[in-house]
Amino acid sequence: MLTFEKALRDTSEIGTVVEIIHVLAFVEGLPDARIDEIVIFDNGEMGQVIAMNEHVEVLLLGKGEVKVDSKVGRTGKFLDVAVGPELLGKVIDPLGNSLTEPFVMANPVYHPIERIPDKILNREVIREPLVTGVPIVDLVVPLGRGQRELLVGDQKTGKTAFLLQTVVNQASHGNICVYSAIGKKRTSIRRFIAYFKRWGVDKNIVMVASGSSDSPGLIFINPYVAMTIAEYFRDLGRDVVLILDDLSTHAKYYREISLLGKRFPGRNSYPGDIFYVHSRLLERAGKFVKGSITALPVVDTILGDLAGFIQTNVMSMTDGHLFFDTEYANLGRHPAVNPFLSVTRVGFQTQTGLLRDVSRQLAAFLVELEKLRQFLHFGAELSEKTLKSIATGDRLIAFFNQPTEVVVPLNVSIFVVAAIMGGVWRETEIAKMKQIIDIFRDSYMKKDAFRLNVDNVIAKSQKLEDLVLNIRDNSGPFELL
Repeated sequence: MLTFEKALRDTSEIGTVVEIIHVLAFVEGLPDARIDEIVIFDNGEMGQVIAMNEHVEVLLLGKGEVKVDSKVGRTGKFLDVAVGPELLGKVIDPLGNSLTEPFVMANPVYHPIERIPDKILNREVIREPLVTGVPIVDLVVPLGRGQRELLVGDQKTGKTAFLLQTVVNQASHGNICVYSAIGKKRTSIRRFIAYFKRWGVDKNIVMVASGSSDSPGLIFINPYVAMTIAEYFRDLGRDVVLILDDLSTHAKYYREISLLGKRFPGRNSYPGDIFYVHSRLLERAGKFVKGSITALPVVDTILGDLAGFIQTNVMSMTDGHLFFDTEYANLGRHPAVNPFLSVTRVGFQTQTGLLRDVSRQLAAFLVELEKLRQFLHFGAELSEKTLKSIATGDRLIAFFNQPTEVVVPLNVSIFVVAAIMGGVWRETEIAKMKQIIDIFRDSYMKKDAFRLNVDNVIAKSQKLEDLVLNIRDNSGPFELL
């Protein structure tokens, strides 16, 4: 354990605080201090060296009082975090302290939170799909395991709900999920914990949480600590999903720290190195020879502005983005993913031939449906074919409207979309159709024989047309249809 007395014994260097500006302490008398080194104050508070100018600039990591003339000792160490299997099911702060029940790690290993990203020779092509349990994403904007996919959109458009569903779906299949809650309200953190416990998947989740009332220094190191924990499980050969919620808040706190440090402001008053701050983090994710880290960073927009500084920065670092559209949210679509403005650069290469055909035809149909809806504004008379297309589109959109408490298996999504596009429920009321789909999903998840029938029908289909025919030919086992 780091103490002020131990720091003095180890380094024999002592400094004095000459100025305090909010979360920054300016120290003189530490000639051998290094960037990112941890220092400790005489009251037990810790700080991190972030700049060396006329004085040593220290970022405070705690909320305790540090006063002018306080003594500071070098530790000769860099910030690290204790990692181990005991972290699973725990909620910790960025310094590794438990925020819920206390726990003890049997054989803790300490990993530095700053690490050079693995070389390209240790990486592999992304070939495995990452199933989120959200049909509009899994079918239209698919993700791959090891992908870095940005979630971008205004507040209250369902980004967090989508993340929770993704975490539940992945954790329920035995994958590790690390959730980095950056500067969140304590009530939100408790809500996340309760959600995971309600699903019974909390034992596969590690949450690194920093509240909005915490020190900006603690909030700033949060995503780096979460990435370090994700790398620990990755090195064990596990597939990890890392949620970074959210990097726009992270950028704002870094801007605050930089402006207090009198660094020159650039665009939107962000410091010039804000790109480096996030890129050195996201480059550590990917598909590796041993395990993978799928990073899902979140960035908030204002009035749907995709051209904002932080948004475009993070877009350039990732393999695509999911755009959560306020207009869709106002129409009652949840999640409010706009498939026309969303991008996935590597997700399609993970799909099977059938799934690729379903995605292609579904995307083309949604584009055509959007054109038809715009055509309706002119009050033109519609042909029977057009009316059928609109009826099919209404049923697809109803299926894509997904409550937060629902996770849909991939094969159920494929089967239901094929049934809708094949006209199976064309004469059925939408409310009745949704009830049938709910029963169908529950049967798939709880009845082995039913699930085997669905999987077999999908396995022997090469294209969407084949699947539609096979559904009709096998309507006997699926009495719900």
